[in-house]
Amino acid sequence: MPIADIPVFVFVVVVIVVSLLSNVVVLICFLYNQEIRKQVPGLFILNLTFCNLFLTVSTMPLTLVGLINKGNPGSSGFCQTVGFLDTFLTTNSMLSMGALSIDRWVAVVFPLSYHSRIRHRDAVIALAYTWIHSLSFATVATCLSWVGYHHIYASCTLCNARASDTQTQFIIYTVVLHSLTFLLTLIVLCVTYLKVLKVARFHCKRIDVITMQTLLLLVDIHPSVRQRCLDEQRQRRQRATKKISTFIGTFVVCFSPYVITRIVEILTPGHISPHWGVLSKCLAYSKAACDPFVYSLLRNQYRKTCSDLANKILKRRSFNSSVRRVENGRTNDTNNTKPIVKGLAIA
Repeated sequence: MPIADIPVFVFVVVVIVVSLLSNVVVLICFLYNQEIRKQVPGLFILNLTFCNLFLTVSTMPLTLVGLINKGNPGSSGFCQTVGFLDTFLTTNSMLSMGALSIDRWVAVVFPLSYHSRIRHRDAVIALAYTWIHSLSFATVATCLSWVGYHHIYASCTLCNARASDTQTQFIIYTVVLHSLTFLLTLIVLCVTYLKVLKVARFHCKRIDVITMQTLLLLVDIHPSVRQRCLDEQRQRRQRATKKISTFIGTFVVCFSPYVITRIVEILTPGHISPHWGVLSKCLAYSKAACDPFVYSLLRNQYRKTCSDLANKILKRRSFNSSVRRVENGRTNDTNNTKPIVKGLAIA
């Protein structure tokens, strides 16, 4: 493996470890907390978690093998299967993010009618669409032999290995695929989350007006308390902006380099460096490691669940250790009393 590929290799290893651990933690929280299972967004998060886990264990390790061997990590049929999974799981995860954004938009814009507008049945229908959408594109690519090992990305992914007479069809397929997955999801994310931000800023403004009126009425209030209230106002506005920027920013940063590279590659063959191709693919992989923190683990409900699980495990360990100490103490006391009993018997 060339020295230039070592940083990318290390980056993929870190992504695999972080993605595997974080997504497993999200899955454990979902299974442990009944309230999370009852919520509609939990279904979307569960689907996204499974996609990220399967992507982590099925395609990412083969990219490491491709970087080392500089060639197909397995047989042609095996690589086609992995390419099918790569297309299906990536598409499914993108659409799941779009479904989550729509759910958040309805929850913020229509809070009183949320439970009547978004029900578990609606979530199942949305997930069924994401699966049909993803399976359709992945199946078409596999049946037309448009998946295989691609040396630019060192991965089993979309690759036109057939004759050049199908190049036009492959270009149309690739453009339609990314338009109906990446571009569609990006538009949905921007529209829904920007509307959420607008509503959040409106509520923050109302709270700020009430706070300022209260501060004006409290003439004798200490300056430090007044300054603290003003700081909380500013932090409240910044918090909403940071959350929306994180949702949209991680999606754009992780997926857009890979999608743009794919479009440029099919339109101008031979102009993409393999180092950049692998790096763009690794950035797309890194979204699987970011999603658990963006959508789950940084939320109070998941943090509390993780804290409860950690406390439960620590209490059980401390209880087991205390039981062992008591048993050891009893054993030592028994051993110490045996010589005394023997001495009394001799006497």
